[in-house]
Amino acid sequence: MSQTGRNGSRAKNGQPIEPVASDRPYALRLADQRSVAEMPTDAPDRSDAAKERARAEADALRGRLAEWQERLYAEHHRRLLVVLQAMDTGGKDGTIRNVFRSVNAMGVKAARFEAPTRDDLARDYLWRVHAQVPATGQIGIFNRSHYEDVLTVRVNGLVPEHVWRRRYEHIRGFERLLADEGTRIVKLFLHIGRAEQRERLQARLDDPHKRWKFDDNDLRQREHWDDYMAAYTDAIRETDAPHAPWYVIPANQKWHRDRTVLDLLVRTLEDMAPQYPQADVDPSRVAID
Repeated sequence: MSQTGRNGSRAKNGQPIEPVASDRPYALRLADQRSVAEMPTDAPDRSDAAKERARAEADALRGRLAEWQERLYAEHHRRLLVVLQAMDTGGKDGTIRNVFRSVNAMGVKAARFEAPTRDDLARDYLWRVHAQVPATGQIGIFNRSHYEDVLTVRVNGLVPEHVWRRRYEHIRGFERLLADEGTRIVKLFLHIGRAEQRERLQARLDDPHKRWKFDDNDLRQREHWDDYMAAYTDAIRETDAPHAPWYVIPANQKWHRDRTVLDLLVRTLEDMAPQYPQADVDPSRVAID
């Protein structure tokens, strides 16, 4: 008899996919009395031993993520949307590369939201975002997202306050719609410190192979650091919900960031517990010559 794990889930070899341990609260939630600026950007333990342990855990979690992603793809009924937000150099690209490198690319859809085009601006600001929502069976990844319209737009004064402020309600409704239609949403703010950003920007200048990433606009946005922290605080408070939670990920150490995101996504998929569909064929009645 095959063994079943939590929610009846089984790995390919018939063994259960063990639940993720519940005693590692790496991902942080924004308490009502706190601002993002007051939250940690460093791993709680930065020792070499902690780094090696995190990397080993990340490797194990990648295997679990791949198993759960295959089940989600096979079930073909629900979706998972991962929203990544961060300051410039915050590690969105690196997170996507390191977290999802073991999954089947057929079941993943990544979308990057740059400055809106003229065609985008001719429509409502959620138009281009809705078009990138994952299909059933997929994990969707947003590299930046609809939150730019209450972050960058706000900080740079691109629209009046009454315009960006009413967008919180739009976003809440949009995410409620997605959730009601079968999309599980996880929103991650990769939180780095201002000093860490300076080091990463300098590294881009110093390394000829990274220089292509450098953008003068990053320096202009850096001047508004405090304004961005206030904007992120408001956006998280206004749109955090049980069906679309926000998590603040201390991201100064990339190994801690990756392990934390993997841990959170595996927990989420475990809670969703997608199942392989029942096959319509009776193997005993099939003869293959």
